[in-house]
Amino acid sequence: MLIGQIMVFDARDKEISIDDYVRYIDTGTVGKVLDTRIEDEIAWVLIDKTGLWYKSKLVEILDEKDINIKDTPTGREVDVEELKEKAEKLENMQMDSSVAEGGG
Repeated sequence: MLIGQIMVFDARDKEISIDDYVRYIDTGTVGKVLDTRIEDEIAWVLIDKTGLWYKSKLVEILDEKDINIKDTPTGREVDVEELKEKAEKLENMQMDSSVAEGGG
């Protein structure tokens, strides 16, 4: 550990380091940790995907095999599994003839 480095722990009490990939438990958002801080005795991590700070106890460190993101030509990161699930839901959705009726 470097002198002055802040020790921050995830929901499973694993130490979080800068550049670790984490998942926000409530929404499944995955991102890389850009920074950490402790404020009022609460540990926080800054996630690159959203640019938001999350309480460290509400994220979990991901193993490399669990990371489902890739670089795209636009430079943004995409959760590939999440996109597959959304596409599957759209494919399975059926339109009921009573849902959309023409005006007249």
